Formats: sequence, structure tokens, C-alpha cells
Amino acid sequence: MTQKAIDRHIAPALHPIEHISFVAPNAQLLANGATLFCLSGLQNDTSKIELHFAAGSTTNDPLTASLCAGLLINGSHQKTAKQIQKALDAVGAYYDVSLTQETAVVTLYALKNQLYNAYLIFHENLFGAIFPAKEVKDLVHSRRQKFLVQEQKVSFIAQRYFQRCLLAGTAYAKQIQLSDFDHADRAAIQAFHAQHYLCGLKKVYLVGDLQEATIKAFANLLEQYQSKLPQSAVFEWQPEQGATHIEQDGALQSAVRIGRPLFNKTHPDFCSFSVLNTVLGDYFGSRLMSNIREDKGYTYGIGSHIVESKQFGYLVIGTEVGVQTREATFREIQYEFERLKTELIPEEELNLVKSYLMGQLLKSADGPYAMLDLFANVETVGLDLSYYDRYISEVKAVDAKKLRELAQRYLIWEEMLLISAG
Repeated sequence: MTQKAIDRHIAPALHPIEHISFVAPNAQLLANGATLFCLSGLQNDTSKIELHFAAGSTTNDPLTASLCAGLLINGSHQKTAKQIQKALDAVGAYYDVSLTQETAVVTLYALKNQLYNAYLIFHENLFGAIFPAKEVKDLVHSRRQKFLVQEQKVSFIAQRYFQRCLLAGTAYAKQIQLSDFDHADRAAIQAFHAQHYLCGLKKVYLVGDLQEATIKAFANLLEQYQSKLPQSAVFEWQPEQGATHIEQDGALQSAVRIGRPLFNKTHPDFCSFSVLNTVLGDYFGSRLMSNIREDKGYTYGIGSHIVESKQFGYLVIGTEVGVQTREATFREIQYEFERLKTELIPEEELNLVKSYLMGQLLKSADGPYAMLDLFANVETVGLDLSYYDRYISEVKAVDAKKLRELAQRYLIWEEMLLISAG
């Protein structure tokens, strides 16, 4: 029997996503006030534990927070950094630390029958951390050299200036300066560790088909932390507006950042605005990509993103273009704003974007690890998984008139912060 050839010129049919089954982890309040979230259902033997500490870069000076995260288990009363790594390797564990402005996240991956042993190694050495002077000196030197390289890049310069202006008057505007490396202090790192790690556990995520006895053993260890979390300060935003260009002699490219204060998932306009933002610049077929990359050839890529934090959010558009096309790029971005404010988005384009967003959400819900990430994204801002049902409903329901109204409300050129460097 001859199989019919596939006509590659015909796109496959689109099938709308009606529902996604989201799974919430089990929550257990620990004696120290932190919450342990557990999610099972894995079809393999992998597992992970993820600890969230109140140790982000805004909790103290950014360099101390960064150095502490980088040296977290690089030497203790019991083991050297090499011995700790060798012990983790022996149980097949992988260890990682990521630092945001609000939180330090420590993640350990291992097979489920070794995760507790891996965490025990980490736990003992975290509580016994001494931050050896040589390790501190070496990391400070390494970070200083990287900073010197970074500050020559126009993208680094533009992003730092954009952040400093947009978040002016808040702790989020604090940044590492080159002179800070000359004053890096081991005692300050040790004090930061004691206050923000040993006494700063916020929550823990545990993924894997683990026995109840193993989960209980984890809980017993986790309760050795304290959760003396500081009260969140009232967020008072004092953003700047207007245009600033930072001249860099000899630069061949200019980095561009455009943005404004916005909101996070808790705002009633968030779901609908995410559709508008995708049309504007948040996927490869967006208006900005089609205009500035495909039509004008000014850049290899340009994107528009909603950046979220626990208390706020903001819109940012970023790209790098030739210095000779910088002003033209600003004009084309403004032109795309005006189109969205005056014209209705065609039905075909809007349906494509809606299908894209639903597909991205479906991909983001593929498997227990991804499902837990979805839960963490909403739990951080005080929501639950019902948010995604609302997201699906609102994305499917929003029409072109609503999106034009949102563009008129939020895509106001005069209210944007415009930064370029190069």
C-alpha cells in the first residue's frame, strides 16, 4: 500500500486548547514557619530539592549577596571545597545557586534514592560554612575581571542605566560598582550567611517519588533553619521618564532599552496585556521583529517583555542596532505603538498569537518539574493554580477592541523611559 505524500506547503490544522489539568503540590507548614511543597508523579527516578532564601541582592549590598551565593558551600569546618564537591559527585548530585533581587534559590538534583544523602552533605556544609579567605579572594578577583569586561559592552551599560532610572528611589536600583570589589569583606559575607541563609528560609520545593519517611526526614532537617524574615517594605516607585543616550567612543552598535512601570499577575489587565505584548514583540513573528529585523534589517533580534517581581512589574523593549540606525529604530518602535493604538489587530494575526500563547502554556505544563515551576510562578505573588484557568479564559476571550484600549492606556510614548548606549 502506497502512503500518501505529505504536502509540505500546507500548514497542519490548528486545534484549540480547551483545558489543561494543573496539579498543585502538597503543602506542609514547618515548625519554623517555612512551607515545604512536595510534588510526586514522576515516571522516572530523578528528583530535586529547591530551597528559597531571603538572600537576594536587595536584602543587603549586592556584592555581598552575590559573593555569599557563590561561596555557599566552598569550605566548612568539616571539608574543603574540593572535598564537598567530591562527596556530591559520589552520590551523583548536581548543585546550583541562582540569585535574584529578592531571593537566593539553591537547587540539588539527584536520583530519588540519593537525594536525601546529597542534601545531607549540602546541609552539613552550609551550616558549617566558614568562607575561607583564599576562596573569597579568588572569587572577588574573578568577579572583578568579569565586571571589567562587562562594563565595556553597550548592552550592559544600557541595561544598568535603564534599571537605575526605572527603579529610582527603591532598593531594586542598587547595583554593584567597580569600587565595591576593593572593599569586599569576608566578615560581612559570614554575617550575611548567618542572617539570610541560616535564618532566612522562606520555602522549599521537593519533587520526586519519595517515601513518606524520606519526606519526614527532610522536614526534620529543614526545621533546623530559622525563618526570621523581615517585613516587606512598602514599595514606593519613583521612576524616571524621558530619553538618555550614553556615548561610547568607537562603538559600532547601540544598545536600546525602552520601558515603563507596569504590573504583575495580580493586576486585572495582566492576562489581556500579555496578548498585546506578544503581538508587539514577544515572539518571533511579532510586529517589532517583522518591522525592525525582517523589513528594515536594523537588528538580529528585538524583544518586548513583561518583567515581574513580587510587588511590581515593568515593560521593557530591548535590542542592539548599528549606531547609524539608532534614531530610526526609536521611530519605528514608536510607529508600532501608534499602530496598536489606532488600528484593530487583524483576526488572523490575533488568532495566531492566541494559539501561540496556549501552546507555550501547554509546553510549560509538561511534566512534574514544569508543573511545579508554574505553581511557583503564581505562589510567589500570592496566587494559586486557578490563575492559569483564568489566563486561558481571558486570552481566548480578549478581542481586538480590548487590545486597542490597552495600547491606548499603556503604550504611551511620552511615559516611556528611553535609554541607549553606544
